[in-house]
Amino acid sequence: MKKLKGKTVLITGGGSGIGKIMVRLCLERNAKVIIWDINQKNIDATILEYSNIGMVTGFNVDVSNSEHVQETANKVKQDIGSVDVLINNAGIVVGKFFSAHSVTDISKTMAINANGPMYVTLAFLNEMMHRNSGHICNIASSGGLISNPKMSVYAASKWALIGWSDSLRLEMKQMNKSVNVTTILPYYIKTGMFDGVQSKIPILDPEASALTIIKAIENNKKMITIPGYIYRFTRLGQAILSINGFDWFAGKALGIYKTMEHFTGRIK
Repeated sequence: MKKLKGKTVLITGGGSGIGKIMVRLCLERNAKVIIWDINQKNIDATILEYSNIGMVTGFNVDVSNSEHVQETANKVKQDIGSVDVLINNAGIVVGKFFSAHSVTDISKTMAINANGPMYVTLAFLNEMMHRNSGHICNIASSGGLISNPKMSVYAASKWALIGWSDSLRLEMKQMNKSVNVTTILPYYIKTGMFDGVQSKIPILDPEASALTIIKAIENNKKMITIPGYIYRFTRLGQAILSINGFDWFAGKALGIYKTMEHFTGRIK
């Protein structure tokens, strides 16, 4: 997807955080943007702020509800037309020890972070395949590469997302379809979602992270971590070290296992 000009881009979770920044970046590239978000106030505020840049519309959608996703996808196709680029960005985190989770915490996290991207993609994929054109970008997490205390369910959802996303990429290749798939694995981003996190590794700037994602789509990248060295450090460490050795490397040297100790998350 070398050029976004004239393309229709759908961004889930586009009413806040890096989703909102990506809305603006796509509009600045003369793309048409569709926001899907569960928060109507965020949708309205984003459209009001960016409507002078380009064509932006919004739909209130719960991506964990497969029927709602399909109904809204049908509205998009009827009212706006085909979607060229889909960015599955919506996500949540519950930061506490697994023993403190409720069944609702678990089911909601998996439904939004893991099932949601699959529901949304399924609603638009066949049309992309029929046109033999399109791009799907899935925002996973570096938490999908490494275990971390107080992130067990979030990590599980992102591990699932990475496995599905890259499998989908291979399926499109095997089926000779020109539908590109990009999987993004960012470290903590300073958007409010991970407020309270303390990290030796620098927490990411939202603007720079969003730009990296858009450029990854434009350049048809298959999988990237933000920052890039996260993937190499993690995979190399897991390959050459014992489990105890890697626990020392990640937990003591990098301090990753302590990052969630003071987590508060976005205050509602």
